[in-house]
Amino acid sequence: MYLLTTARGHGEKPLASTMSPPPAIIPTAAEGAARIILVHGTGHGGWCWYRVATLLRAAGHRVDAPDLAASGADARRLRDAPTFEDYTRPLLDLLQTLPDGERAVLVGHSFGGMSVALAAEAFPDKVAAAVFVTAFLPDCTNPRSHVIEKLTLTDWMDSVTDAEHDPPSVFLGPEFLREKLYQLSPPEDYTLSQSLARVSSHYVADLRGQPPFSEARYGAVRKVYVVCDQDQAMLEPYQRAMIAGCPVAEVRAIAGADHMAMFSAPAELAGHLADVANTYA
Repeated sequence: MYLLTTARGHGEKPLASTMSPPPAIIPTAAEGAARIILVHGTGHGGWCWYRVATLLRAAGHRVDAPDLAASGADARRLRDAPTFEDYTRPLLDLLQTLPDGERAVLVGHSFGGMSVALAAEAFPDKVAAAVFVTAFLPDCTNPRSHVIEKLTLTDWMDSVTDAEHDPPSVFLGPEFLREKLYQLSPPEDYTLSQSLARVSSHYVADLRGQPPFSEARYGAVRKVYVVCDQDQAMLEPYQRAMIAGCPVAEVRAIAGADHMAMFSAPAELAGHLADVANTYA
């Protein structure tokens, strides 16, 4: 069965008024479909998944969108999450509470791909599949920080960084968000980000000091990558370079999606995630 829905999507101009795209068909949850856990990226929170989560739940899927530490509505400050594991702890705790035998589809967006990788390393038996939505996709050969350090994004525009405190932090500026991340997303979602964005960290030094993710754990988890061709922060060639360095079961693509695919193409993204949850349960 399918849920027929019309979702608001991207326009042709930056932050243009939203027009309804053609209806998208979202597969309804099959019997035994895996739970879907949506993991946000830098500076964001579980709130950024509200469109996709609503569509998936309407189709019968079980969905969680946790706030990682010092993110979204989480009360901690960044200094209270000094390591990457501390930052990812809410996701790890959520996975640990799953009943015996239950597995989840983990969906990481942007920097959330690193948290998904850590969760897959920690609990491979609880992960039905790991989905990377224009996200960092670490391999099992290089230091964990490798894919972050190799990204050649040199113009952070009005973003503010602080390397003097631990952990080093970044606050994504409004112009950076507008031009690099949200350029095809609905204006109301860009406005929402201005109210809810928080200081965050990429934990590069901490990740650099960790051994590579293992072939036996993270490497054994089935992976799906969703390419977004209009991402101006993590360009398509870099997305595909990461895929070439880390075998995945499937590569899917959303044409016309910016970095924030959950806003610029929510129905298309929800359709892919529902299909993955049904396929890899």
